[in-house]
This record gives sequence, structure tokens and C-alpha cells, in this order.
Amino acid sequence: MAWDTYARQRPERRPVNAAGERTWFNWTQYPDHGPGAEVLGVRPGQRVLDLGCGKGGNLAHLAALGARAVGVDVSPAQLSAARERWSDAGLVLYRREALEFLTADAGADFDAVYSVFGAVWFTDPVRLLPAIRARLRPGGVLAFSQRPPVEGCYGCQASYINRSENEDPLVVRRWDYELDEWRGLLTGVGFHGVRAQVIPAPPGPRKIGTVLVRAVA
Repeated sequence: MAWDTYARQRPERRPVNAAGERTWFNWTQYPDHGPGAEVLGVRPGQRVLDLGCGKGGNLAHLAALGARAVGVDVSPAQLSAARERWSDAGLVLYRREALEFLTADAGADFDAVYSVFGAVWFTDPVRLLPAIRARLRPGGVLAFSQRPPVEGCYGCQASYINRSENEDPLVVRRWDYELDEWRGLLTGVGFHGVRAQVIPAPPGPRKIGTVLVRAVA
């Protein structure tokens, strides 16, 4: 219910971006901002997994670049929107929880796994990160982005999805850490070459940056 509610509140991705492209990759919460798919380094024919693929915009871009694109999301509304808009993109989509998919699916491993404000933010990393590591091929990349933590509020936090004024907000859990903590969690389960940064927000009032973390299996 929470993520279906969120899906209904989110605006649709624009038909084209500022460069006139039909597909593009966006790690941050701001349009036409920050790095793109080059963070993953995915080559044509490689298998890539989006944990919390939402309406599929980033995944469709990777498919357009020639990747074998697999997406997982718990929200039927999100997946329905993804299938409708990207019906010609060749996406393979599953309605599953991220950890369940990683541990129960016996399919092929992946060359890259990523999450953009997705399942890596909303799943206990002590359980999720080893499961991702186990499904990445040697040299495969994990990358994820999310908002920076509020100072002093680390670990498991409550995140609220508003509904109508007559309904209580829906509550989901998220995991917030400073960059050094993410580095430690990743190296602790066998990742190397960990790079963690905060991408500055574009100019404007009350804007915050975006955490972007990349690691190699």
C-alpha cells in the first residue's frame, strides 16, 4: 500500500530530457543533474538489476544502451506504469521484495546492481549487502543513491508517505548512514574500490545533495 500510494503521487517522467533524449539515467532527485549511466560501466549484453525499479525510467535507459535489464519492485502500481510506458524496451520485471529476489531466485548473476532512492535505502544493509555481493559477478558494480542522513539520525529511521488530510501517513523504514559507515559496511562483506560522495545540489533555496556510493565485487 505504501509504495502504491507513493507511485500515485509521483509525477511522470518527462517525454524527453533537456538534451532531447527519450531515455536517460538520473541518480539524483533533480532533473538533468549529476552523473549518468557511466557510473555503472555497463556494456551491451551485460546483465543489470535495478532494486526498486519504480516506473522503469533508469532501467529503460540501460536497455537502450544494450544491457539485459531486470527490475524488481514491490509495488504493482509502479510496475504497471513501467510496463505501459516501456513496453518496447525489453525490460524483465518482477514483483518481489529485493532481499527475497536476491536470495530465492536461482537465475544468472549480474554484472551490475543498482538502486536509485530504492531498495538499498529501504532494506537492512546487514542483510541486503551480502545478498547483493553473492549475486554479482567478479568485477561487477554495486551503485546506489539516496538522500544524506539528517545529522545525528543514523541507522533505521521512519520515513513517512502522506495520504489525504483525513488519513494517517504510511510509515516505512529506511537506513541512513554517513559515508564512512557505508564504506565500512561494504568492505566488511567483500566489496572493494568503494567510492562514497555527496553530489552537491544544483543552485536553489533549501536544496540538499545526494549520496552516491559505488563499489566493486
